[in-house]
Amino acid sequence: MSDVRCICAIGLSGQLGLKGELPWEGDPRPEFRADVERFFEITRGHVLIAGPKTIGAVPDFGRAQMTLRVARSSERPEDVLAEFADRVVFIGGGPALWDVYAPFIMHWDITRLPYDGPADRWFDPKWLLTGKGRPL
Repeated sequence: MSDVRCICAIGLSGQLGLKGELPWEGDPRPEFRADVERFFEITRGHVLIAGPKTIGAVPDFGRAQMTLRVARSSERPEDVLAEFADRVVFIGGGPALWDVYAPFIMHWDITRLPYDGPADRWFDPKWLLTGKGRPL
């Protein structure tokens, strides 16, 4: 069985996204740059399962250091995860994917960033309360 994890960053009020981007995208402050560096450090050598937009945003150096897998809504999470048995798998891409994969995620790595602006996507604590055998 895969070791399924999630690594994400949220704003001070749980913000995740704004108009299809990270709300803090391009913020040059050190905390934000460090978060991006940490993401690639932690996921290096592992699998990232995400939607096509997230996978498409992975830069070339990231593509060279991890296995990328686009998740499709027509696929059962169990079948996708079975492709990576005995691997560490990170689920990326935000709420739509986490709604489906949360019951399989055994480790959440959440960084809280000093962002307190607008958002249209929010972290849902219910994802933390699901797990094997506990539905959303």
